[in-house]
Amino acid sequence: MNYAQLLFPDFSLILCGYLVCRYTALNRTVWEQVENLVYFFLFPVLLFQSIVKSPLDFVAASSFIGAGLTMGLLGIALAYSLPHLPWLGRHIDPREHAGSAQVAFRFNSFIGLAMAERLAGAEGLLLIAVLIGVCVPMFNIAAVWPMTRHAKRGFLRELVRNPLIIATASGLVANLLGFQIPSWVEPTTSRIGAASLALGLMAAGAGMQFSSLARAKTLGLSVLLIKHLLLPLVAFGLSRVFGLTAVQTTVLLAFSALPTASSAYVLAARMGYNGAYVAGLVTLSTLLGMLSLPFALAVLR
Repeated sequence: MNYAQLLFPDFSLILCGYLVCRYTALNRTVWEQVENLVYFFLFPVLLFQSIVKSPLDFVAASSFIGAGLTMGLLGIALAYSLPHLPWLGRHIDPREHAGSAQVAFRFNSFIGLAMAERLAGAEGLLLIAVLIGVCVPMFNIAAVWPMTRHAKRGFLRELVRNPLIIATASGLVANLLGFQIPSWVEPTTSRIGAASLALGLMAAGAGMQFSSLARAKTLGLSVLLIKHLLLPLVAFGLSRVFGLTAVQTTVLLAFSALPTASSAYVLAARMGYNGAYVAGLVTLSTLLGMLSLPFALAVLR
């Protein structure tokens, strides 16, 4: 399978979002509202629908969930070990690291949901939805924890109000209770899901920024190396250790190689850190995803 060709439509939407934002009247102000629409409404509907419409065997998925959580914990550990490495730590500013470490382990759910559906259909969408549900709380805690000195609100409150977590949790409960989306509602939810994927990818492109990348090069290189090389290798090893199926391995490898979360720079700026620098890392990570995803799916798999 030619994964580069398979992923091209999604990355072309990211490019469209970047060009539309930079060279038309639909500027960053417009796309910030699009991001809010996708994040608070369209994506939660997609997550809920994808979980509810397919019966989930938690026993069969336990190895997959275990592999995803283990990979996430290792990513967090690698990110926060950087200042303590004797040959690297002296080149890393602790404050810059506190705001940028999240780049090494967080993921862009917009791109992840689109990729999973294209790679593995409904089963892939269900699996990535489960990963999002179990990893988002852990990653958000790990991202906020080193920045809590400047936080104005507790991260626990932010977690329980996260729309992706709410949608995933309610979808899992509905799945266990045997709830089915009524047939007359399903066409509407399916169209909302399709809109969320296209708009989410374009919003990721619209948020790309190339400024501020010249500073803290050692830190930037380190977190991006973890995100786009080490985590795919870790995912490959864990897929063997946990004995994952072919589809589960594909989804886990794709998840490991995703670009970092586009909201990382918003969190850094809101908590008093260098948001512009983190925005540059997010942009570079989005571009590197065009290499790491084919690497994970075509080479490692």
